[in-house]
Amino acid sequence: MNTAAPALELVDVRKSYGPIEILHGIDFALHAGEVHALIGENGAGKSTIMKILGGFVPPTSGEVRLDGKAAPYTSGAEAEAAGVVVIHQEFNLAADLTVSENIWLGREIGGLFLDHKAMRRGTQALLDELDCSIRPQTRIRDLPVSDRQMVEIAKALARKARVLIMDEPSAVLTHRELEVLFRQIERLRSQNVALLYTSHRLEEVTRLADRVTVLRDGAVVRRAARGELTEDGMATAMIGRDLQDIYPPKRHHAGEVALEVRGFSVPPLVQDISFALRRGEVLGISGLIGSGRTELAEGLVGLRPASGEILRNGRPVTIRSVRDSASHGLAYLTEDRKERGLLLDKTLRENLTLANLSRFGTPFLSDTREDAALTKAIADFDIRAPRRDMRVGNLSGGNQQKLLLAKTLLSDPEILIIDEPTRGIDVGTKSQIYAFIDVLAAEGRSVIVISSDMPEILGLSDRVLVMRQGRLAGELSGERVTETAIVRLVMGTSEDVGEEPAHV
Repeated sequence: MNTAAPALELVDVRKSYGPIEILHGIDFALHAGEVHALIGENGAGKSTIMKILGGFVPPTSGEVRLDGKAAPYTSGAEAEAAGVVVIHQEFNLAADLTVSENIWLGREIGGLFLDHKAMRRGTQALLDELDCSIRPQTRIRDLPVSDRQMVEIAKALARKARVLIMDEPSAVLTHRELEVLFRQIERLRSQNVALLYTSHRLEEVTRLADRVTVLRDGAVVRRAARGELTEDGMATAMIGRDLQDIYPPKRHHAGEVALEVRGFSVPPLVQDISFALRRGEVLGISGLIGSGRTELAEGLVGLRPASGEILRNGRPVTIRSVRDSASHGLAYLTEDRKERGLLLDKTLRENLTLANLSRFGTPFLSDTREDAALTKAIADFDIRAPRRDMRVGNLSGGNQQKLLLAKTLLSDPEILIIDEPTRGIDVGTKSQIYAFIDVLAAEGRSVIVISSDMPEILGLSDRVLVMRQGRLAGELSGERVTETAIVRLVMGTSEDVGEEPAHV
C-alpha cells in the first residue's frame, strides 16, 4: 500500500447546485505511480469530482489538496500549469484547427512568428508514440471520433502531467487503439504519474486499477484494492442491488418482412449489401469500426447518397432524405448523441420535440402540448433531471441517451436503427435501454442494433449480420450466434454466410 502523501486529494468535499447537493462529503486520493479507478452509474458524481480535481468547478465546501497543501489553482489552465491534466469525455478540441494547432494551443512554440515546423515535428513524435497514423496538418473536423480521442490523449501527453485524469478515454477507441492507450498508462505509472481512470467497461478497471472507488448517488459506497472486487461485485456496488441478467429473454416472434435491401451500396465504402428485416425482431450488425456499419445505416435513412433497392412491406421505395425515411416509418438514432443527436445548450423540451414540431401546432407551437409530451417522455423513459428547463448538456450521459431515444421514437417509427445504443453508459442504464428495445420488438416493431460491444450483440440479437471492409461477411441466427462465429467472420477466417441467402 502506498503510504506517501497523496499527489492530489479531496477532503470532505461537498458540491451543491442551488438547494440540491450532488456530492456528499467525498474523501478521495490519488497517489503517484498508481492507477485509481473511479466508477459509478451515470449521475453518480464522477464527472463533478473530476471537474473539481481539475480546477473547472469549485467545491461548495471541503478542500482540494495538492501534495498535502491547499491546491494553488482555481481554473483548468492553472491546474494544467501545476501538472494536473484532464482528458475530457467531451472533446475539448477546436474543430477548425489542425491536429498540431490543437496540441500546442496556448503553448505555441516561437514568439511573434510561430515555429509551425517545430510544432508539427513535436506532434508527429507524439502521434508516433501512440502508434497513430493521423497527419499533424489534418483539421479536427475531418477526423472520425476515435481519432479525435487519440488527439486528446496526445495533447495530454504533451502537457507532461504529474496527475492525469481520464474521463472515459476508451469509449470510442478501436481494440488496437485501446491496447496503445493501456501501454501508455503503464508507461506513465512507471514514471510515477498519478492516474485517475473512469470507464463503464469494468474489464478495463480490473486490468488497470491498483485501487477502485465506487460512487453511488454522490457518495462513496465502496473502496477496494486490486483483486478485492470482481466485475459483478463492482456492478452490484454501483447499482445497489444484485445484478442478474441485464439482457431481457429472447422471446421475439418474427413476422412478415418489413424491410428488404437488395444490392445496396453507399460509396465509397459500403458495397452490394442485401438483407431482410422482419417485424418484431432485433437484427444485430457487428463488425470492426470502419467496416461500414454506420455508413450503411446513414445510407438507409437518407443521410448519405446510396444506390440499390429498398422495399417496405414488399413495395419499392425511394429514400433520399431523413424526411423520406420518416414518411416510410424508418428512424435512426445516431452513435454521436452529443454532436449529431442533441443540442446540448437547449432544454429537454426543445430537444425532444425539435424533429417533430408539426405535431405541436402550425404555425404556432403549443407549449402545453410540448410540455405534455415531455412529461410523458420523462415517465416512459425514466429520464432523471433535477429541472425540466435545464440544459441537456448538464444531464448525465445515460439520461442524454434516454432523451435521444424518446426524441427518436416521438415520430412513432415502425423500424428503428440504433447505432451504439449504450456507448459511455453505466450498467444500470444499459439494462433500461435493453428493456426499451425488447418492448419495441414485442410491440411488433423492427429494430436494427449496431454495436461494437460483443456481449450486447449476443445478448440482444435474434439474428446477426457481420460486416467486413464494407461488405456483408455473413449472417448468423439461432444457436449459430456465438462470439467465435462472429469473430471468425469479422477477421475473414470463415466463409460461413448463413443457411439462407442474406436478402431472403
